[in-house]
Amino acid sequence: MAWLRQTFAVMLINLQTIPSRLGSSAVAIIGIAGVVIVFVSVLSISAGFSSAMTGIGSTNRALIMRKGADTEMTSGVAGTEVRIIMDAPGIRHDGDTPLASAELSVVIDLPKKSKPDWTANVPMRGIQPVTPKVRSEMKLIEGRMLRFGTDEAIVGKGAKSQFVGLNVGDTIVSSQNRWTVVGVFEAGGGVAESEIWCDVQNLQNVYRRTNGFSAMLVELESPESLGTLDDWLMKNPQVQVGVQRESEYYASQSTTMTSIINTLGFGIASLMAIGAVFGAILTMYTAVASRSREIATLRAIGFNTLSVIVSVLAESVVLGGIGGIVGAIVSYVAFDGFQTSTMNFQTFSQVAFAFRVTPTLFITGLAYALGIGLIGGLLPAVRAARLPISKALREL
Repeated sequence: MAWLRQTFAVMLINLQTIPSRLGSSAVAIIGIAGVVIVFVSVLSISAGFSSAMTGIGSTNRALIMRKGADTEMTSGVAGTEVRIIMDAPGIRHDGDTPLASAELSVVIDLPKKSKPDWTANVPMRGIQPVTPKVRSEMKLIEGRMLRFGTDEAIVGKGAKSQFVGLNVGDTIVSSQNRWTVVGVFEAGGGVAESEIWCDVQNLQNVYRRTNGFSAMLVELESPESLGTLDDWLMKNPQVQVGVQRESEYYASQSTTMTSIINTLGFGIASLMAIGAVFGAILTMYTAVASRSREIATLRAIGFNTLSVIVSVLAESVVLGGIGGIVGAIVSYVAFDGFQTSTMNFQTFSQVAFAFRVTPTLFITGLAYALGIGLIGGLLPAVRAARLPISKALREL
């Protein structure tokens, strides 16, 4: 108990004197805050991208693609296979209608609003009248639903915010093809909000894919029905397809991009952290040097060495914590919800998403800052404990 009382007393003295050393303390706080801002802001890109990719994924839906295909862009399902799959067990029905949407996915070139001279691969999806029932998270927020059998399209709100010419009433021009935008939809923040939707038969004619589809999205009777559907498809020689739970498919589509961003974020933050550690070390060395007589006096009257070490480390960690909180708050205010788009390297199409500074990311940034403070205070703490008492007492 005596050791704890001594440690608490010395720690309290150290913390109370921080305002008198505001200049040197501010250097450490700003340096650590800068590291956290970069760290959190970069990883918020990964969190936002991952959320967009997995936000649409449902455990109660399944994606059926050609065997061996890993994306819709590389898949192909024939119209004859679609008709056979409609009768498969495990698919939910709305009355007599199976909730199964055969869709065609392509990409078209559109200019980005941020760089009008550059074009990007924007995903365009051909849908059927049953699609809104299967993709129940889709909600129109502007305009109206497209009329099937016409050259009309609806666009995701993410696509509208990032690309030129996607307002209601605009005409989308791709080569010799034209679609009139009649509505804007949202889809729970998922990747579908990066897409343009039109009538699948119209898109088949444009791309000469008559009676051909990329994949089928089906609603399952229950999450457990996936096994029943998979067994039926595997045993049926008339179809050459595989089935995957939608949530698992979209999770796999985000792995490459999130890995790149996370590696980049940790790499940059680690390099910056080295500089922040040196800043913390210098700050704490200055604090120890300015209070050497005070520390020596405490040790001379009976305060133990470990109490001094812990008190110096506690001050350094507090500075790190302040820097971490400041950096995390600045990151949240500056970046959370910021809209952008980037290339998904697994599908080579654009994904519109918003940066997300999540509570987990906030806590991770704070922990990173506390770690920098702890490392930065270690050497100065040891120096303070090993300072010769007689020499320190003679210092002015």
